[in-house]
Amino acid sequence: MLLHIIARGKIARSPEADLVARYEKRMTWPVKFTELPETGGKVPLPQPPHRTVLLDERGKALASEKLASTLENWRDTGTREVRFVLGAADGHSEAERAEADLLYAFGPATWPHLLARAMLMEQLYRATSILAGHPYHRAG
Repeated sequence: MLLHIIARGKIARSPEADLVARYEKRMTWPVKFTELPETGGKVPLPQPPHRTVLLDERGKALASEKLASTLENWRDTGTREVRFVLGAADGHSEAERAEADLLYAFGPATWPHLLARAMLMEQLYRATSILAGHPYHRAG
């Protein structure tokens, strides 16, 4: 199953970009990145069937194990692509929220856009490691 990260804005060279690259290298699941301008730009068509996860301040803060089980369920029921969408500074529209399969948040705090990308990659690596039985995640 493809994990597709779609983000507004460029990450460029930065410590956050280094973290994203570090977790991308560790991933065993396929990952694709699409960067869009702050406004406009074409969101690529998904591979059907797909799921859409919006990183959103109104979303649910999921434990790593819950994110892993959600990905596992989607994978096992035939989902080919999961799109993780990080919006621009003003977030997502109500229409986008209504169409999403999951609104996902890193808790009630507001995080810088670039750091949110690095945090997402770490959580995706952690979730796929949990599913693989890898000892990276130490529950409890």
